[in-house]
Amino acid sequence: MKRCPKCNQEFVEEWLTFCTTDGTPLTDAPRTADYAPPPPPVSPPQRPVTAPQEDRPTIQMPSPQPGYGGAIGVPQAPQPLASSWQAPPAPFAVAPQQGLAIASLVLGLVSVTLGFCCSVGLITGPLAVGLGIFALVQIKNNPTQYEGKPLAIAGIATGGLYLVVMILLILFYGMAILLGGLSNLR
Repeated sequence: MKRCPKCNQEFVEEWLTFCTTDGTPLTDAPRTADYAPPPPPVSPPQRPVTAPQEDRPTIQMPSPQPGYGGAIGVPQAPQPLASSWQAPPAPFAVAPQQGLAIASLVLGLVSVTLGFCCSVGLITGPLAVGLGIFALVQIKNNPTQYEGKPLAIAGIATGGLYLVVMILLILFYGMAILLGGLSNLR
């Protein structure tokens, strides 16, 4: 049990360290064998407000709304609005978009892995390169709204790799057909 030395109020809560009435630090009070009701709280004496401003306790209050004075019900002339108005912040952060970069990477991987089957890569390879280049342009022009540069580069590389391999295969087989046809002429 704790007791306030100023107002003699007793507190049973052990976690309290200051009096809830006047803010005085509490002291440990001996427990009595029989229960006696605590004495009624004594209000602290009111001190006059003649102390200097530095000694008076202050409370930080929000500034009043424009158009109302300090006294209640006494309106003041409306004040002009500030010239540097800013919009309130967005309620949630918007993540940068990277859809085109992801699409470029997926199409590039499809062209490299499944592209040689039925020549699907002849469609997905150029699409991967085109979407990757378009994504890189968007990222360069507006980096706060778009991201995914590594994905776009990987999409361009895989789509381009398929196209280079396909062009080399066409040239190789074309030369083989041409040379095979020339050897039959003799």
